[in-house]
Amino acid sequence: MYITVTIIAAVFTGAAAVTYLVGHDYPKTQADMKRIPRSWVPVLGSLLAAGTLGLVAGFVVPWLGVLAAAGLVLYFSGALVAHLRVGSRNLIGWAVFFVTEVAALIVNVGHL
Repeated sequence: MYITVTIIAAVFTGAAAVTYLVGHDYPKTQADMKRIPRSWVPVLGSLLAAGTLGLVAGFVVPWLGVLAAAGLVLYFSGALVAHLRVGSRNLIGWAVFFVTEVAALIVNVGHL
């Protein structure tokens, strides 16, 4: 369970990081909708990439996986605030990521 959940979380987060870092239009339109400066898009992508690497590194150094998962839970908590701040109720995508990262945090803590 630990390996499966962590890999799923890493794949989801890694795919999002790539989308943000290659300059795809979706993160830019999301930033516009949430009234976040587009200059933050690469920074947010870098945070997602760091979280992905941390989840994977957690297979070797378990506390790194816990810290990465906790950081990603905080990241997606901030994403919820950004959605709600502008009145967005389209939270399905957010919920999928958030639940995945919470599950990763739980299994990584349980693996310590």
